[in-house]
Amino acid sequence: MSSAIYTFAPPVLIRKTSCNGVPRFTHPKSLWRSRVSMAVSVESREIATKDDLFRDYKPSQAFLFPGQGAQALGMGAEAQMVPAAAELFHKANDILGFDLLDVCTNGPKEKLDSTVISQPAIYVMSLAAVEVLRARDGGPDIIDSVDVTCGLSLGEYTALAFAGAFSFEDGLKLVKLRGEAMQDAADAAESAMVSIIGLDSEKVQLLCDAANEEVDEKNKVQIANYLCPGNYAVSGGVKGVEAVEAMAKSFKARMTVRLAVAGAFHTRFMEPAVSRLEATLAATEIRAPRIPVISNVDAQPHSDPDQIKNILARQVTSPVQWELTVKTLLGKGLKKCYELGPGKVIAGIVKRMDRSADIENISA
Repeated sequence: MSSAIYTFAPPVLIRKTSCNGVPRFTHPKSLWRSRVSMAVSVESREIATKDDLFRDYKPSQAFLFPGQGAQALGMGAEAQMVPAAAELFHKANDILGFDLLDVCTNGPKEKLDSTVISQPAIYVMSLAAVEVLRARDGGPDIIDSVDVTCGLSLGEYTALAFAGAFSFEDGLKLVKLRGEAMQDAADAAESAMVSIIGLDSEKVQLLCDAANEEVDEKNKVQIANYLCPGNYAVSGGVKGVEAVEAMAKSFKARMTVRLAVAGAFHTRFMEPAVSRLEATLAATEIRAPRIPVISNVDAQPHSDPDQIKNILARQVTSPVQWELTVKTLLGKGLKKCYELGPGKVIAGIVKRMDRSADIENISA
């Protein structure tokens, strides 16, 4: 066996001359650090440039996709009359391992409402609604005219699929994993969500602060969903949510509504789901979307595939910035929007923010 011989040489100093003619010496390590700093700076600029494709977007027509909670028994019947829409259900059955249409039409409701079923069901239903629209007179022209899209929580995946960031099949696999990971995270801790009606976001934050003073760390709550003025969802430990409900009237809230979801979505309680999402996202091919897709995390469009992956992983633990998203779209001059999928929750939110907004629902 040969032995390695390491020799250590004294550091070499590089001679430079200062402006007054006095020589000075620079250690090569300082030059190395400078070069590394420059390289990092260049790389950061390149990443920023890759993600800036839609920085100055000007929305005209938008597709908006619903999130969990929009599901309803009987959905999917109209889609079966459109071959391209019906085909999505057939593809979904192979990926999910069960008859999705049967669950959507026959239930039972408790099964359809579960996180692991409702999320893929709404994803498929919403993209089936796109095909239903495409089959109508003038539908292809409407689809081609859409220049921005976004979705509420789960709906962000639907929006990315519509925008071509990933295939229908890859998106469904992601959504399936997302639902399973979120359900498992919810099962691991006692948590809940509640809607606070009739308060602005500042008052809701004060309500959360007051409730958090009454509970231990594991039960603390936070705003998880900024839906629209007067309607914000709070998530956290069960005792923290109960404290919010008990104090809400004293803060002049009109009412509270406990949400029928598995747990405290869009909070630290979903942290166990992040690593599973990251692993699946890393193995998924994601491309730059063909149109802006507004993120729930920061209400901004992103075009860099790596950044999109990062944001989707963060989304489950980050508050949903839906109010800011809609406000920004309307402020940028959005003229017409379509809600594609089950329910009319998004239409109601948009109308609440601007009664003159032009929004149409396309179901399947």
